[in-house]
Amino acid sequence: MTLTSSTLESAVTAAVSDLLFAIDDLDWEGVRNALADEVTIDYTSLWGGEPEHLAASELVARWQGLLPGFDATQHLTGPIVVRQAGEGRVTATTTVRGYHVVETAGEPTIWMVAGRYLMTLEQGADGDWKISGVTLRVAYQEGDRGLPDVAKSRSASGSGGRAA
Repeated sequence: MTLTSSTLESAVTAAVSDLLFAIDDLDWEGVRNALADEVTIDYTSLWGGEPEHLAASELVARWQGLLPGFDATQHLTGPIVVRQAGEGRVTATTTVRGYHVVETAGEPTIWMVAGRYLMTLEQGADGDWKISGVTLRVAYQEGDRGLPDVAKSRSASGSGGRAA
């Protein structure tokens, strides 16, 4: 399928937005549908370590063990810049602010990560664009960096956040 530049940008922007909306909505089928079968993730600027290459189902399972423990998440992006990266491959770059909220006694505690996403997408035989790589480059953070540990604990116990 030959795509015009405007059609390509729209399709890729929709794929990136679909992933982030599905994450914030805890729509695990939507998350899985946005991903290629294998995904390379690089959160080293946030957590250290090394980039990982894993099955999409494993990545979804990891997020399922974390995100329901937050009372809310919201991933806001800026304009998405799409560039060809070879036949059937593109990159999508955008700024991002990821808000993560845990409420205690009715008071919100927030951890916000600001930075830039670089995502790699591949076009499937059906013409749909699937995310095969996610790299986060952190610019700065605000708030309580310990909230992911709280969210994991809440998710594991099935209490608190959206896990309840």
